[in-house]
Amino acid sequence: MKVSLNWLKEYTEINISNDALVDKIGSQIGAVEEVIDLSKKYQGIIVARVAECIKHPDADKLSLCKIDDGGIAQNVERDENGNVQVVCGAPNVRVGLMVAWLPPGATVPSSFDKDPFVLEARELRGKVSNGMLASAHELGISDDHNGIVELDDKHAKVGDDFAEAYKLNDTIIDIENKMFTHRPDCFGLLGVAREVAGIQQKAFVSPNWYLNNKVAGMGQANDASNLEVDVQIPDLCPRYMAIVLTGIKVGPSPLWLQTYLSRVGMRSINNIVDMTNYVMYLTGQPLHAFDFDKVAIDGKAKIIVRSPKEGEKVTLLDGKVITPRSDAVLICDANKPIALGGVMGGNNSEIDENTTSIIIECANFDMYNIRRTSMEHGIFTDAVTRFNKGQSPQQCPAVLLKAIELTSELCDTAKSNGAIVDINNAKQTNKSVEVTADFINQRLGLTLSNEIISELLTNVEFTVGRSNDKLSIIAPFWRTDIEIPEDIVEEIGRLYGYDHLPLDLPRRSIKPAKTNQMLELKSRVRRILSESGANEVLTYSFVHGDLIEKSGQDKTQAFQLSNAISPDLQYYRMSLTPSLLDKVRVNIKSDMVRSDDNEFALFEIGKAHVKGLQDAIETDLPAELNLLAMVFAADDKTAARKYSGSPYYIAIKYLTVLLRKLGLNYEVETYDHEPTKTEGRMLVAPFEPVRTAIIKVNGEIACLVGEYRSAVKQKLKLPSFTAGFELDLDVILKADKNQAAYVALPKFPKVQQDMTLKIPSNIKFGNVSSFMASEIKRLNPDNSHWDLGTVDIYQSDDASHKNVTFRLWISAHDRTLTAESVNSLLDNVAKSANEKFGAERL
Repeated sequence: MKVSLNWLKEYTEINISNDALVDKIGSQIGAVEEVIDLSKKYQGIIVARVAECIKHPDADKLSLCKIDDGGIAQNVERDENGNVQVVCGAPNVRVGLMVAWLPPGATVPSSFDKDPFVLEARELRGKVSNGMLASAHELGISDDHNGIVELDDKHAKVGDDFAEAYKLNDTIIDIENKMFTHRPDCFGLLGVAREVAGIQQKAFVSPNWYLNNKVAGMGQANDASNLEVDVQIPDLCPRYMAIVLTGIKVGPSPLWLQTYLSRVGMRSINNIVDMTNYVMYLTGQPLHAFDFDKVAIDGKAKIIVRSPKEGEKVTLLDGKVITPRSDAVLICDANKPIALGGVMGGNNSEIDENTTSIIIECANFDMYNIRRTSMEHGIFTDAVTRFNKGQSPQQCPAVLLKAIELTSELCDTAKSNGAIVDINNAKQTNKSVEVTADFINQRLGLTLSNEIISELLTNVEFTVGRSNDKLSIIAPFWRTDIEIPEDIVEEIGRLYGYDHLPLDLPRRSIKPAKTNQMLELKSRVRRILSESGANEVLTYSFVHGDLIEKSGQDKTQAFQLSNAISPDLQYYRMSLTPSLLDKVRVNIKSDMVRSDDNEFALFEIGKAHVKGLQDAIETDLPAELNLLAMVFAADDKTAARKYSGSPYYIAIKYLTVLLRKLGLNYEVETYDHEPTKTEGRMLVAPFEPVRTAIIKVNGEIACLVGEYRSAVKQKLKLPSFTAGFELDLDVILKADKNQAAYVALPKFPKVQQDMTLKIPSNIKFGNVSSFMASEIKRLNPDNSHWDLGTVDIYQSDDASHKNVTFRLWISAHDRTLTAESVNSLLDNVAKSANEKFGAERL
């Protein structure tokens, strides 16, 4: 946002130096990218009048002029009347014309920033020319070089300094646009002027015309005789105002208007387009002008604001042809689109030299929709810059009236033909924010009184009411960013000056910070699995929807990003397992992994998010699950050579090692029912139920371990020998916290005893193993330490029973156990297993 200091001074007093102002803007408004001293560019240019003008005797296209500069220029040759001779090639030069004269020694402004061209007195076709009479192009004001600029008596007199007369002795302060992302008012010069007054702690009063947001006699819908407006998408276009003006004469803008625009980096086009740009830059509200005759039928125009039709195309002002996105806003006449709403006009309704009637549009559009449309089509205009910040619809009436007034000034024959049409569905209301001085001071470390706080806010036109110690603050209509008390705190801190905040460092205890138990648990898990031969990977928290579906999960239960940077990263993952499975095939096929034993174990510690979690229902925000997932895979050759059983047992072996080294007691159960909660269903979705077990810790489900569904293997091209687990770290952390205090291992030797049970083949091993562990725990004395493992599971193809051999290691703290006592314990366990499962001890 380029800010002209001279333009700024028309609306607020500035009584500090330019350097001090730049410092204050940088610290209290926004980062200053550049400061340009424009006066150097126009130094030495003088306003003069053509006193004589005759044809050059030796050149048909040149004129020999004598100019009156009031005797200001020094060291130039003058005639007996004090006039200076200048040779000019412009077709519009004539006696009496007020001109911009560049005397010898002056630099041509258009060359100032490139290769400076310094003028001198020199002969042109045998006649001495003392400098030159400048065109708008040579002055760097516009692209017009068809003739010299024609000045007027309203703004300049003979002998005046040209830069001073047209306010080009200016300083341009370029403020970074990103600093104003939440401040749409600061994309207009009025808004910046208000902030400059505020940081100087001066009261700012907006011009009366800007505060007039109600227009007497304004049409409420379509009572203009020559204009009808139909807004079909009020959510995307909350307010649309328009008026028809006739008697328009399109031509170059007066020099004063061209200089205003050129100072802030805008190109002059014609008086109508320049009018819309001037008002936009002043207020922050974009405008657009249509050629009435190009959109009207039988003397009446109909403007329709609607969504695009399928396959519909629009040719824009820059010649670009687009097929608008389905949610874009189109401004149309009765037959065709004439503009991409809030972005750019169409070339079929463009103002040109034949235009005699115009429609001035002043509208308000949904900021998010404008941003998406601009990004999708790659169109970035001054209108987009302002509309996608959320301009207030309440300023539309005042801005439109200002545009009408300025058009009448630029075209003295212009007049309105019908009432202003106003389709107003806007619902903006600036609510009162309640706050106290204590609330503000506690957060800023200040001691400001209610009076000072009120003054700071009223300086920038807030309304402040007071009841006892409480302040009721209402932001003006152009401040759409004030919602909560913290916004007021930020406003006070900025207006008062952050350099006034205390510099005392906050007090902090020297006591060591408490250990983050979850981080400590993750570190232990990482170490155990790494020591077991597994490899840790780190994948994105966002995944493609196809991966979710290939893993058997329902992507409608995942949070989707509306502005994902890539289709591969459009959904929050609901578990870690799909991310790991996605890496199996590429690693199995990789030459980096290939060896005699082409196998590996991958694990990841991370977070997942699922809709419908209990702790997220009230806030409607995603809650995080702290998870650990591991997958083991081996190619067919390696699996055939090394493993005779199911991959399930490899996965549970890794899991068993992990849980035991964490010191946790656990139970293994069969997967016999689908979880009721969404997160549980998404976790179990990739696993094959009949080849999956549930691990419980302290009676709570902590883990799923098993093999994957055939469909998942097929879609992700997994090798047959693939299994894994996914573990809830929050459950593990809870169990870890609830563990008993440390107990030393027994000093007496441990006893090892095997026991084989013959059980029906339909009884699942997991159920028997869990039951055995619970029975040993129940029957075993408190002063012993034990561990139960599995030695072998055997079953012939047609047998109705299977033999399962368990191995018990047990030791006591007070004595050496005998084989007889351990065998007696196992007999009792076997008896219970017989009653429960019909098991027989062999």
